[in-house]
Amino acid sequence: MAHYKKSRKGRPRVPTGGSTRGTTVIWGDYGLRMRDHDRRVSASQLKNGEDTIRKRLRGMKYRLYMRICANIGVYTSGNESRMGKGKGSFDYWASRVAVSKIIFELKGDVHEQVARDAFRLAGNKMPGLYEFVKRGDPPVMGITKLGEGVTAEELRRPRMKLPLEQTAARLPASA
Repeated sequence: MAHYKKSRKGRPRVPTGGSTRGTTVIWGDYGLRMRDHDRRVSASQLKNGEDTIRKRLRGMKYRLYMRICANIGVYTSGNESRMGKGKGSFDYWASRVAVSKIIFELKGDVHEQVARDAFRLAGNKMPGLYEFVKRGDPPVMGITKLGEGVTAEELRRPRMKLPLEQTAARLPASA
């Protein structure tokens, strides 16, 4: 019998290196983007959001894409159990959603206001804050939207001078 390790709690990925991956609409025309800080969204919460969108768009021709998947097992033990005795038993599947990630995308013959309303209803059922995005909207680095004078290179450059650069600036130039 094989012995498998239970997954650890972990932390949501924070794109500190200047990544904009997963922040724009790729397959659809409209999308729902996480605006809040990183969250752990359970599979049942994702399913509730998806069902809400499908219920609002019933009878229309569309295709719904889910860009994240619940692939992390969450284990819990009882509330009044003593310390020790292991990690607990499997409880539910969850997904770590980073800030500014697209969760759902929608494509089809759907008016923008109807799609906006469907995503608003879904965002109310799920944890965190969400925003409506369209195809062609600028990517996001962290919580800063690129475009309109803000570039990725500008956000990646160091804000403060390094200590060595400060001392080199104070020294007189030798001939």
